[in-house]
Amino acid sequence: MTDAAAETTAHDFIAQTVAEYPVVLFMKGVPEQPQCGFSATVISILNQLDVDYVAVNVLQNDELRQGIKSFSSWPTIPQLYVKGEFVGGCDILKEMYAEGELKTFFAGQGLLPAA
Repeated sequence: MTDAAAETTAHDFIAQTVAEYPVVLFMKGVPEQPQCGFSATVISILNQLDVDYVAVNVLQNDELRQGIKSFSSWPTIPQLYVKGEFVGGCDILKEMYAEGELKTFFAGQGLLPAA
């Protein structure tokens, strides 16, 4: 498979995944065992907010690992998508969480459990 074909396949998978699930985290590792500190930080934030999400381990496939970067035009992993839109990586999510913006954002999207 050519690099372009692999990227197209990865992009198709990413597009389908973010369309299918309201909250998707592309990360290194899995929530129970993150493979980098940045992914662990974002998992911690999502768990503290009690948001339901689907995690995709980009380390399972190099085309996926590279494809997510070109799909979003964002150079780092993890990457969070909400309702098909790229929200940000670790630094953006940490800042939004610290400011209380992330909780407000998820509530506005109808993605937080009822109190």
